[in-house]
Amino acid sequence: MKTLIKNVHVLTMDDEETEYKHGFVLIDGEDIVEVGAMRADLPVVDEVIDGQDGILLPGFVNTHTHCGMIPFRSLGDDVPDRLRRFLFPLEAYMTRKLVHASTAYAIGEMLLSGVTSFCDMYYFEDEVARACEEMGVRAVVGETIIDMETCDSKNTQESLSYCEAFLKKWKNHPLLTPAIAPHAPNTNNASDLKKIVALSQKYQAPITMHVEEMDYEMQEFAENYQQTPLAFLESLGYFEHRFIMAHCIHLNEADIKLLTQAPKHVSVAHCIGANTKSAKGVAPVKELLEQGVLVGLGTDGPSSGNTLDLFTQMRMVANFHKTKNHDRRAFPAKEIVKLATKNGAKALGFSRVGTIEPNKKADLVLVETKSVNMFPIFDAYSALVYSANASNVSAVWVNGRQLVKEKQLVHANLDELREKLYKEMDIFVKEAKKRTV
Repeated sequence: MKTLIKNVHVLTMDDEETEYKHGFVLIDGEDIVEVGAMRADLPVVDEVIDGQDGILLPGFVNTHTHCGMIPFRSLGDDVPDRLRRFLFPLEAYMTRKLVHASTAYAIGEMLLSGVTSFCDMYYFEDEVARACEEMGVRAVVGETIIDMETCDSKNTQESLSYCEAFLKKWKNHPLLTPAIAPHAPNTNNASDLKKIVALSQKYQAPITMHVEEMDYEMQEFAENYQQTPLAFLESLGYFEHRFIMAHCIHLNEADIKLLTQAPKHVSVAHCIGANTKSAKGVAPVKELLEQGVLVGLGTDGPSSGNTLDLFTQMRMVANFHKTKNHDRRAFPAKEIVKLATKNGAKALGFSRVGTIEPNKKADLVLVETKSVNMFPIFDAYSALVYSANASNVSAVWVNGRQLVKEKQLVHANLDELREKLYKEMDIFVKEAKKRTV
C-alpha cells in the first residue's frame, strides 16, 4: 500500500538537517520511498493524507521506561524512602496479567504522544513483548535481573534462566529486540554481572541498566572496589556489546573520559524529569555531548517521571540544563529534538529509523499546528520543544502502519485498555492503600 502525506513541514533530522517547509513524504508498505518539497506531479497512491501544515518528524524514541509500572503512578510521590516503602514491596503483587494490561495502556499513552519506539525494563517481560506485538510498536524489551526474590523469579539463577528463554523466543522479531536488564551494579553481585555479559554475547542481546543513579551506589563502590560503578562495569566487559545506561547522574571526569573512549554502541538514557523530581541531580549531559557520547532521552517509568511523553522531557532538558550552565544558548531546540529522535534510535540500535529518508522505516509523528498553543511558528524546532505538548500529536505511524489518526488510537480503544488495567489492579490497589495510611 502506498500512502502520501502532503502539506507538511518535514523535519528530516538527517545529517544535513534538511527541512521541507511545504513538503511531502511517500510511504510504500513499511518504507519511506521519497521525501521532498510539494510539487504538481505527486505520484498516484492508495491513500492521501493532508497534513494541513502540521510538523512531520521521525517518531520519538523513549530510551528508558518501565511500562509495567502504570499502577504505581501518583503513589508516594513525595516520600523520601519510596523505593523500599512502596516500589519493591508492592512489586510482589505484580502478575502476568497486570504487567500485560499495564504495558498495553502505557503503549497507548506513548503512541498518543508520538513515541514510536522505546526501551523497557521490567518483570514478566514476555508479557511486555506480547503487548508490544499486539499494539504494533518498535521496542527493546529487557527482562530485569536483580539479587532478590521478585514477582517472576525466586532468585537470580531463576531470573537468568527466564531471561535466556525470553531471548530465544523473541530473537529475530521484526519490531522487537529482546534484551537483558540487570537492575543496577549495586543490586547484582559481580559473579552474576559476568554471567549477564556472557548471556549477552551468546545471543547478541543488548544490555540496559540503571547506572550511577544513586548516591549510596556511588559510596558502596568507592568503599568496596575503589572504583565508580561505570569503571567496574567496563572492567567486566559491559562496553563490548550494546549497552544502554539509564540516568548516569553521578558521572565524574574519569567516567566521562572512559565513555569518550567507548564504542558508539555504549549510550546514555537521560531521564531529566524523573531525576529532578526525585532530587537526585542533573546528569552532565552537556559534557557528554561535547565529547561525542551518544545520549538519548527517557521518561523513566510512570511511577518515577509520571508522564511517558517526550515533550515534557524536551522542555525540561532545555530549562534545567540552560539553568545549570547559566547559558541561554546551551541546548538549542534543534539539538534537543535530535536527542528525542535520531539519537534515541541510534542508542537503541535501530539503524533504519530516527530520520525521514528514503529506505528508512516509516516511523513518523505528525504534530498539528492549528491548536491555540501552536501559533505563531517562527521556528518549528522551538515550537516542538517550548510550545507543543502531547495533545498536539494528530497522527502516528510505526513501520508504515498508522496507529494514531485524528488524535485517537486506530487499532485499540483507550477506555477499554484502562478498564482492563483497572480490573487487574484490584489486589495491588488494596495493598497500596494500606501503605498510604
